Amino acid sequence: MKTIILYATRHGASREIAERIASQWEDVTLCDLRQTVKPSLDGFDCVIIGGPLYAGKLLKPVKDYAQNHEPVLLGKRLGLFLSGLGPEGTARFFDTNFPPVLLEKAKSMAFLGGIYDPARCGMAERLIMMLISKIQKLPLPANTIREDGITAFIAELKSETASEET
Repeated sequence: MKTIILYATRHGASREIAERIASQWEDVTLCDLRQTVKPSLDGFDCVIIGGPLYAGKLLKPVKDYAQNHEPVLLGKRLGLFLSGLGPEGTARFFDTNFPPVLLEKAKSMAFLGGIYDPARCGMAERLIMMLISKIQKLPLPANTIREDGITAFIAELKSETASEET
């Protein structure tokens, strides 16, 4: 099954998650929606789309891509992921950032954690994270990427795919 992983990243966490997903998949293409020309989806059976949340909002290139390519995405096997340091109860973030028809179509959706590295951030982001870390008692820097979540996301997407093909 030919697969494309479309993502955008601000500081690298979503790229790392996309690469970890790709490492457990065969025949996969990675595409950064912020830096590359977007390929046609015609040759792909499965599309995985993901990106980071900032203040509950998905990075604009990811949200725009999902909305602008909705008709094509409805004809594909679809997986959606979000990254960030927030708590795992993120169903509402999927609901507010992806079109409802894509949420219904998606075979797998997961919040997969994130990374905060102060060296990659501007002053304003560092100040905001210092405040948030005190409230959430999050040590800084932080890496909350969930390898078990990535494995479960892939397994769910593949198992749904396998059951559809039989």
